[in-house]
Amino acid sequence: MKFNKKLENIQTYEAGKPIELVVREFGIETKDIVKLASNENPYGCSIKVQSAVSEIVSHMALYPDDSMTKLKNALTKKYDILDENLIIGSGSDQVIEFIMHAKASSNSKILINSVTFAMYEIYAKHVGAEVIRTKSQKHDLDEFYELYKQENPDIIFLCTPNNPTGDALNAAAMMEFLEKIDSDTLVVVDGAYMEYAAFKDETKAVSPKEIVAKFDNVIYLGTFSKAYGLGGMRVGYGISRANIIQELYKLRPPFNITTLSLEAASVALEDEEFVNNCISLNFKEMKRYEEFANAQNIAIIESYTNFVTLSLNEGQNSTKISDALLQKGMIVRNLAGYGMNALRVTVGTKEQNSRFFELVLELL
Repeated sequence: MKFNKKLENIQTYEAGKPIELVVREFGIETKDIVKLASNENPYGCSIKVQSAVSEIVSHMALYPDDSMTKLKNALTKKYDILDENLIIGSGSDQVIEFIMHAKASSNSKILINSVTFAMYEIYAKHVGAEVIRTKSQKHDLDEFYELYKQENPDIIFLCTPNNPTGDALNAAAMMEFLEKIDSDTLVVVDGAYMEYAAFKDETKAVSPKEIVAKFDNVIYLGTFSKAYGLGGMRVGYGISRANIIQELYKLRPPFNITTLSLEAASVALEDEEFVNNCISLNFKEMKRYEEFANAQNIAIIESYTNFVTLSLNEGQNSTKISDALLQKGMIVRNLAGYGMNALRVTVGTKEQNSRFFELVLELL
């Protein structure tokens, strides 16, 4: 059977290994497995969300509210924007897919950072677009601008804070960069971890409202999968000018967000105290990773997210170490596929992090 030739050069995205698979492969009991690979909120979601979702389970026979009015009202209030500036996706990944199909084609070029979220390249290859990468590991806006002038890309992706490294752009510098980009080039500002960055350093905080007001070629992405603890609900969103949102809506399938997901995300926005407490605990525990890395002479990238990237030394192989950790029930992300001898580790609870330190010390 023949398939679309565009699929030949696409590698399947490898999500973090699920706990259930580790149970089957290694015979480890579920209670003894620690998953620090997918940057989920280790404290779960708000009790208010759990209560609200349990109350609407009886509605499962009916299709969701495709207008998504409750969630849209909550988001427009949070960001002080209009309904016309907003699109909801099944995770921000789906909004990225809409963007790629709306703007790019086989004649397009897509500009991304050398190390960044893998789905940008995968979706670009869906439409046959050429991917241009920077050389710098961290986002270098000067290098981005030079490549923009040379390559004339249709789409530029800025991931801040960046996944999988954790570094973040200065918001003012990014806004200056956006002002230099032609209005026909779409710039995607992926803020999946923005809640963490804004909490840690206000100079990293990007304002979707300001983006909508100033630029007619920029879209901001957000998600409920990280700080809000709703990775299993799959809800993300895009914020931009109305004309861009209207084009993306042409690609949105009906009922793309479940009833449970819509309710969970809407209620999650009401419990900012829970979210801020989770973020505060995150950075408190992150200090332990910094101390551990310094003690073991391992380089650590300053992180504005809920994960840390540990760059291993010569003689320390990230693949061997991540595999050995897996056999002991510790799931982390090996970054060898990004050309890095490094581990990306979600900052977990105090107990989970202590277990990680204990196991790594044994292996080192």
